[in-house]
Amino acid sequence: MKNILKIAALAAAPAALLSAPTPAAAGTDEYIGELMLVGYNFCPRASAEAAGQLLAISSNTALFSLYGTIYGGDGRTTFALPDLRGRAAIGQGSGPGLPTVPQGSRGGSTSFTLSVAQMPSHNHTGEVRSENAVQADTGNPGGNALARSTLTIYSNNSPPTAAGAMHPGTLFINNNGGGQSVSKRSPYLGMRYCVVTQGIFPSRN
Repeated sequence: MKNILKIAALAAAPAALLSAPTPAAAGTDEYIGELMLVGYNFCPRASAEAAGQLLAISSNTALFSLYGTIYGGDGRTTFALPDLRGRAAIGQGSGPGLPTVPQGSRGGSTSFTLSVAQMPSHNHTGEVRSENAVQADTGNPGGNALARSTLTIYSNNSPPTAAGAMHPGTLFINNNGGGQSVSKRSPYLGMRYCVVTQGIFPSRN
């Protein structure tokens, strides 16, 4: 009877091992320094969130040998992980017709405000009207006002002082628009990037 119980216990052991829950971990098959995108609210064991934090070189020599100070740190006692919070990663280098992006560089913004230098070339027109002027009917300036004719240039029509008069004043072109910034962020979904801190050291060959 004892032998039967021992055999049953041995047979049940592998099944128990397979069904037992294991703690979340980055695993041993990932490369050190590799980035993982996860959908839960923490980074698994053997990894750290890509949040730009400083790590001690003495405790992470393998990872430091790969990252160096590309993402920050003094290179003597500390180095930094990449900070992907609220950022999108793009390939380093320069593609055809594109500006060069050095590895570890940061740039871009989530919004912009147009200035005069960025607006398309355009112009504004204005219109100024004078009062109706009467035709001049005399060449004698005495008691008369200047009218619009270039031949007999004075008028004695009543009231002569209104002939060809211009209203004094200033023409203003008012500003328009609210000057608010414009968002240029594409639709997004917030997730979590993690850096593998323990795993396989990547080989160049």
